[in-house]
Amino acid sequence: MIELVNITKKYPGTVALDNVTVSFDKGRVHALIGKNGAGKSTLVKILAGVIKRTSGRILIDGKEVNFHSPGDAFKNGIASVHQELSLVGEMTVAENILLGRLPQRKILGKSVINWPSVFSKSKEVLDRLNISLDVRKKASELSVAQQQIVEIAKAMSFEPSALLFDEPTSALAHKETRQLFDFIKQLAKSGTVIIYITHRLGELCEIADTVTVLRDGRCIGTTEMDETTPRRIVEMMFGEIVQKQRPREVVACGESVMEVVDLSKKDEFSDINFTLRKGEVLGIAGMLGSGRTELLKAVFGAKPFETGLIKIKDQFVDSATPRKMKKLGLAFTSENRKEEGLILIHSIRNNMCMAGLDRLSVKGLITKIRENKAVYKLIDRLQIKVSDIEDAVESLSGGNQQKVAVGNWLNTRPDILLLDEPTRGIDVQAKQQIFQIIWDLSKEGISSIVVSSELEELIEVCHRILVMKNGRIINEVMPEDVSTDELFLMCMSSEKT
Repeated sequence: MIELVNITKKYPGTVALDNVTVSFDKGRVHALIGKNGAGKSTLVKILAGVIKRTSGRILIDGKEVNFHSPGDAFKNGIASVHQELSLVGEMTVAENILLGRLPQRKILGKSVINWPSVFSKSKEVLDRLNISLDVRKKASELSVAQQQIVEIAKAMSFEPSALLFDEPTSALAHKETRQLFDFIKQLAKSGTVIIYITHRLGELCEIADTVTVLRDGRCIGTTEMDETTPRRIVEMMFGEIVQKQRPREVVACGESVMEVVDLSKKDEFSDINFTLRKGEVLGIAGMLGSGRTELLKAVFGAKPFETGLIKIKDQFVDSATPRKMKKLGLAFTSENRKEEGLILIHSIRNNMCMAGLDRLSVKGLITKIRENKAVYKLIDRLQIKVSDIEDAVESLSGGNQQKVAVGNWLNTRPDILLLDEPTRGIDVQAKQQIFQIIWDLSKEGISSIVVSSELEELIEVCHRILVMKNGRIINEVMPEDVSTDELFLMCMSSEKT
């Protein structure tokens, strides 16, 4: 049993946790939820030894413990799977799973790494998770979903008695999520303490036994999952929340702002054709590996395409680069904000101004006054929770980091916004805020292309949805004509309907 008693964590200008008391029994899955900035990740990082509490006590089986590092937590049987990936890109899957604990052997009296044992032991861990992955492959060559699986495998390699999950399914496909849930339930039955953070309220009925809600750093309460409802949980998280729908006045006019013609790249996507209209919110649905992200990066010039062309503002582009596409009014936010969207050790201000420096500078000189004005305007518009814009962006919650990544590109005043999983790791309220921003931009005539694994979000926010499968567009639907289940079946289908 793990008990957290009166845990408080203070930062300059803010209280992240305020006298939080909660306990976690073995053999059960405990969900820990709350809106962005509620203190969930802070609480888990304290328990994992990543950060130190300001005050309060941690008890394991009634005995008080003090963690000064993750190593101390490991020694007490606590392992974590954090929301932000922490793999070493140039190391193999096997090396990442056993990082810091690579098996060794003696050769001529010297200790050397036992590579056959490294690969076999890491494969055993993956086999227990029922995951097929090449352990000799570099982590940098994996998709975000595969990297998330390696993170989970790394934690499992410690054979912990308590396992902390921070948004583990944010990058996983439906099948992979089911496999993870089955494995978590098996761990719980074997006596492992499971603490599970998620923004996906739909997961709670499938995985959680109890739910603890944090709000603004305080513990609102703990309830048994079979004694509550999703509506009650949302009320505990936010109070009353109004679910927004796309306003009727958010319409796309007939004017074309971008045409993609016969775009192809071997092994990634082929024969891609579509038109984007002024003010339109165009969704792209598909399973992981369908080519959605690769297509979006190719349109922005972050990845080369081999054949085809893109027409923007009567200009034909047959070889795109980010610099060229940015000048043509395109902006792009990546699904992997940590690696591709933010510089975590830099300030919030710097991260929100990077893409728009040319617009914010005066005769080539950067002025902090102009930067601050633009940053505070976006912080207010996106409702980003910050104490000081000079704080490192890594100090923010995952959801607020995502808003900073979006705000960075809004500073360029784009005509076309490409959004890859814009609501990944964001709570219900923050999602509604992001949707409202997209709709407001649409009213101003700014077009958006939205890629999301959350199919119900595409139906809610978009004017039109393209369905991708195996690198091809196999269908085009209107949100009002399709249900989430029907859209999911289309994504699984291999033929155009």
